[in-house]
Amino acid sequence: MGLGLAAVGRPGYINLGRGRDLPAGRTVAQLRRRTCELLGLAWESGVRYIDTARSYGRAEEFLADWLRAGGDRREELVVGSKWGYTYTADWSVDAPVHEVKDHSPATYDRQLAETRALLGDRLDLYQVHSVTPGSPALTDAALHRRLAALAAEGVTVGVSTSGPDQGEAVRAALEVTVDGEPLFRSVQATWNLLEPSAGPALAEAYEAGRTVIVKEGLANGRLLEPGSRPLAVLETVAREAGASPDAVALAAALHRPWAGTVLSGAATAGQLESNLRAVEVRLDEGHLARLAGLAEAPGEYWARRSRLPWA
Repeated sequence: MGLGLAAVGRPGYINLGRGRDLPAGRTVAQLRRRTCELLGLAWESGVRYIDTARSYGRAEEFLADWLRAGGDRREELVVGSKWGYTYTADWSVDAPVHEVKDHSPATYDRQLAETRALLGDRLDLYQVHSVTPGSPALTDAALHRRLAALAAEGVTVGVSTSGPDQGEAVRAALEVTVDGEPLFRSVQATWNLLEPSAGPALAEAYEAGRTVIVKEGLANGRLLEPGSRPLAVLETVAREAGASPDAVALAAALHRPWAGTVLSGAATAGQLESNLRAVEVRLDEGHLARLAGLAEAPGEYWARRSRLPWA
């Protein structure tokens, strides 16, 4: 499993329950401390992959601070970041726009320089953020040349996907080549019990030798929403499996043979400890069949996700 910093690098995000999860003030100092606490716990628990992005507020900065404090003993940690969204909320929960998407070469040049200024040579994976089938990141030859140059320096180049057509975006990314060589070597996609539609394409990516990273395994908290049908089903399976509902939901992703890394998006130490127990959960075919019944139509899922408030 890996740890994603989307929920703690900025004061506002769309995960449910943030009022309970974060300090009341959500100051830069408070979230820096929280991020470093989670990174330390993740490290001590054996997590070796950290996921961040330029648009996650100050997450890259917080990660850089923690890395510097740890010295050489954290050399085996794999650090992945993403470019393509610019954070625009200026540390405000109530900003009218929190991030702006742009997959142009100019944005790539600017954001790579910003990432390098913070993470230096600790950057192992750089992904295009939230690629959809119509993204110029899939067709822009000038951008592809820039990305290939980064890959030649030893940084893995990948894509993350979003939206109801993730499968199409993944398959298109698999076809992108530069000088006859595949460009995108990793794929990060939303997969959870409510939205499993990318599964077949992710299996194809795995078979093609790509690394697959699963994000939003708890559906931004929707799977754990009190009083909901998903939580009721998860609680039943959790009792039978001797686990917690969140661990069961993440274990369902870990049970996919193509899933290389499944991210925890925890905002508290307790959440992270519980999430990481997913690696110990064993689900049988009956459990998986019942959990599969939670799936929604992709269009419905993404429409509802788009309505989740930043809080």
